Amino acid sequence: MRIAIASDHAALDMKAALHEWLVEKGHEVADLGPHTPDSVDYPDYGYKLASVVADGTAMRGIALCGSGLGISMAVNRNPQVRCALVSEQLSARLAREHNDANVIAMGARLIGIEQAKACVQTFLETAFAGDRHQRRVDKLSNPTATEGA
Repeated sequence: MRIAIASDHAALDMKAALHEWLVEKGHEVADLGPHTPDSVDYPDYGYKLASVVADGTAMRGIALCGSGLGISMAVNRNPQVRCALVSEQLSARLAREHNDANVIAMGARLIGIEQAKACVQTFLETAFAGDRHQRRVDKLSNPTATEGA
């Protein structure tokens, strides 16, 4: 699977570890940066990640920052991307199954690398359930298409 990964400086080590692990598992991984520990602004990397997922260059994305909050907000500015902040496997599964999330975000200061790997594994292995969830997902990409709101 083609996966893009991006972070800020606070999650640089987690990004490197996940990148290596994903490549070992046979995935094609695009590391969108940063590549040094210098302080950076998470929106820059969140927007870049959202762009490559939205245009199909990457099938899935992994967004990382200290808490996962800021970068997930940046990624979700793109209406073609559905980024879910997760910290355990159930959220990762439901993000895919119910919300067809194409990006997950995690906080490097909040969870360890083994938990992050478990979340990514679940995220990548879980299929979207479709059915009743599809109309809701459609509304996420088109906020003006609401019924009876």
